[in-house]
Amino acid sequence: MRYLTAVPVYNEEQHVDEVLNAITSITSDVLVIDDGSTDGTADRLSCRDDVFVLRHKPNRGYGAALKTAFRFAVEQRYDGLITLDCDGQHQPQLIPDFVRVASQWDIVSGSRYLSSFESDAPAPAERRSINLQITAELNDLLGFALTDAFCGFKAYRVDKIARLNLIEDGYAMPLELWVQASNAGLRITELPVPRIYLDERRSFGDSLDDAGVRLAHYRKVITDSMQRIQDPSSWCCDEIAMANQVEC
Repeated sequence: MRYLTAVPVYNEEQHVDEVLNAITSITSDVLVIDDGSTDGTADRLSCRDDVFVLRHKPNRGYGAALKTAFRFAVEQRYDGLITLDCDGQHQPQLIPDFVRVASQWDIVSGSRYLSSFESDAPAPAERRSINLQITAELNDLLGFALTDAFCGFKAYRVDKIARLNLIEDGYAMPLELWVQASNAGLRITELPVPRIYLDERRSFGDSLDDAGVRLAHYRKVITDSMQRIQDPSSWCCDEIAMANQVEC
């Protein structure tokens, strides 16, 4: 099977070369989606000839970057897609494990809470609390048994994700994906990954940096995603166009 490894990046000048060097030592098919970086990330990427690079102008969001990766994998007829973040929290050496497990599943999702590793770092309290709440609510709603709804380290069967119509552009896109994956009957499992948190502040964008606002937003995305599943006519023309547009 042909696998593509995709890495969304936004202002990751500090980590991008180290992460990509590790990934390209394992696999040759690597796509970087530069989501409108304003630091030196684009310059670092322009020096490389060992990865594909697609750029968003301007910044469109984490979900939009993932959708661009999905679209590229479909258009280039890859069989499988691996996604991981570029902030130093995912370990590229685990890519072969995801590929191995993905031979039997449609989505393999990393979990930082399925098993314990000696190197595990404590999760930021409010992020762990939101993850616990949203993961439990998704499990109740969809009949899943997830332990980590938000981990970005995943493997996908490309022919399966080609059937999804995702419109969320931000960090909540994985929640929409879970709803649609459930509706499509996709086979899902989790793979334990170490819990790594660096001393860097993550911004979720404007008001979403407030934990209460972010939790309410995540719940609304889930509710809206369920509504679109139950009533496809509730999709407006603009949303359908957004789901299928070329991002770059």
